[in-house]
Amino acid sequence: MKKVLIVDDELNMRVVLHAMLKKKGYSVSEAIDGLDALAQLEKESFDVLVTDLKMPRLNGLGLLESVTAKYPETPVIIITAHGTIETAVDALKKGAFDYITKPFDQYELISVIDKALRTRMKNSDKVILGAGEIDRYGIVGCSEKIREIYSTIEQIAETRTTILITGETGTGKELIAHAIHRGSPRKDNAFIKINCGAISESLIESELFGYEKGAFTGAASSKPGKFELAHEGTIFLDEIGELPKDMQVKLLQILQDQTFERVGGVKTLQVDVRIIAATNRDLLKEIKEGNFREDLYYRLNVVPIKMPPLRERKEDIPSLTLYFLDRFNSKLNKNIQEIAPQVLDCFKKYRWPGNIRELGNLIERIVLLTKGEKISLDDIPDEIRNAADQENPDHEGEEKDQFEKYLLREMENFTERLVLMARSEKKGAGEGRPNDDFANEGEKSGLYRNVIESQKAEVEKRMIEKILEECSGNITHTAKRLGFSRKGLQIKMVKYNLRKK
Repeated sequence: MKKVLIVDDELNMRVVLHAMLKKKGYSVSEAIDGLDALAQLEKESFDVLVTDLKMPRLNGLGLLESVTAKYPETPVIIITAHGTIETAVDALKKGAFDYITKPFDQYELISVIDKALRTRMKNSDKVILGAGEIDRYGIVGCSEKIREIYSTIEQIAETRTTILITGETGTGKELIAHAIHRGSPRKDNAFIKINCGAISESLIESELFGYEKGAFTGAASSKPGKFELAHEGTIFLDEIGELPKDMQVKLLQILQDQTFERVGGVKTLQVDVRIIAATNRDLLKEIKEGNFREDLYYRLNVVPIKMPPLRERKEDIPSLTLYFLDRFNSKLNKNIQEIAPQVLDCFKKYRWPGNIRELGNLIERIVLLTKGEKISLDDIPDEIRNAADQENPDHEGEEKDQFEKYLLREMENFTERLVLMARSEKKGAGEGRPNDDFANEGEKSGLYRNVIESQKAEVEKRMIEKILEECSGNITHTAKRLGFSRKGLQIKMVKYNLRKK
């Protein structure tokens, strides 16, 4: 759980912010002013600091200077009712991540905090999910998509609702099932897994539902099935899309009333089982093709959880890499201490068709074969490096060309305006000097310089507006395309009175 420190001398504001952030799943602490905040920072670390600007003893700007000096990894968000250009620019220049002006709504604040958290994680390749959260969920990562899944798990774990987990092979569907079971009242009872695609059609019924003595050749005694073994616990039906059609009917019966009959039996048995199913197939497509029952699908899909592929949560790759490194260091009795930044860059470019499972297998292979205490790019298999380059063509050059064409058009228009102004000035003065003389004469009077500066500012403002819109308001992407630093772009946005949309 991410920790946020609220710093404000007004009790009412602290109470409101505390309730707002706690509701969104953050761990929240409070400080009454800058000195109180620094005292708390000496005792524990925080993921984000949100501070008012005007406070007694030590104000927000003073606190900002101390935090950026002592705790540079902690992003600081300034909240103020005095949102002048001067204070906003000053805060950004001194290292504030962003500022927000009262009054504001909760969505604006949460959005800024989420961006600060993502930026912090992106800037630190050594950030890894806390051991407590790994123990709790069995999942590594704190990207936005994974945090949404954590939230869903917390909401549904204590119920007996049926869950359908979908996602590509290797995305961690079984881990989610385990996490739900561990968070439920059934956690002390059985968690039974069965892979519906790994058992032949002739055996799947007896595996799931058990059989009576003499039910078939070789059935010398009765045997309970997986559903009986999972009584008062959880059964995880992996690869549910592989389940034969006749078995789908019997599964539907259990979902409806928790009853079934063993193979060769006449007695109806009742169980108390929570069912979690998973598949890498598109079940709606399977329904259209007649391979999966529509009524069973809707019975299973009460609460759907879609596991994102690794390529859609690349911000989790550093954490996952370090997790696997620690795991295989221990398993293989190795002592690799460092991963070169170029390795993580390569991993982020690669598409990972096998997802987390492929990453884990690769790290085990690298740990086993690496001789030193540092993993370098040379330790990465050629097929991974080559695929990373091929699967991520450089679009930046293309974007740069488009941007330069736009800039060129603007400068051509700007030049035309200058020429028109020059002609106008000369006509008014009754002079017939060539156009080339205008610049020198204008510079002496300051006219040319003033026109240049005003038009440059107008072009720059329009450029920022255009690229900001194309990047859907994303400051980091906009700054990258414009060639600015993030802070530099924020300062220019304040200068031109531009806000994120």
